[in-house]
Amino acid sequence: MNSYILTIFAPDMGRLLAIDYGTKRTGIAVTDELQIIASGLTTVDTSRLISFLKDYTSKETVDKIVVGLPKQMDNSASESEIYIQKFLVKLEKEIPEIPVERVDERFTSKMAFQTMIDSGLGKKQRRNKALVDEISATLILQSYMASL
Repeated sequence: MNSYILTIFAPDMGRLLAIDYGTKRTGIAVTDELQIIASGLTTVDTSRLISFLKDYTSKETVDKIVVGLPKQMDNSASESEIYIQKFLVKLEKEIPEIPVERVDERFTSKMAFQTMIDSGLGKKQRRNKALVDEISATLILQSYMASL
């Protein structure tokens, strides 16, 4: 009797990594290697963000970094865009091999807060701004993935 081994090769893919940039804290979310599921990874002090990203990308394959694009309701840039632009310059200098895309992040903080309510988190947990930032990064990543 002949036996055959069927091997399915998945394409070599890396993760997508999303950033909800803040002047104090930054939420980070990633996908799995097949880029199917977006999950919150952590929240990092923004002062340590570049070193965190360099360390993470040295251990994990990241195909793209998605950074939230904060806009006002009239579609103009929000005040925090100035800080994000400075960060993007540093990111390009420190990790030039990974492309960066921007995604409109309007309403992600409100949606993150609503997600926390819907999942039954108590008031004390909902005041955890780090968790809100991480969930916001996850929503940015999900939005990007849905647009593909």
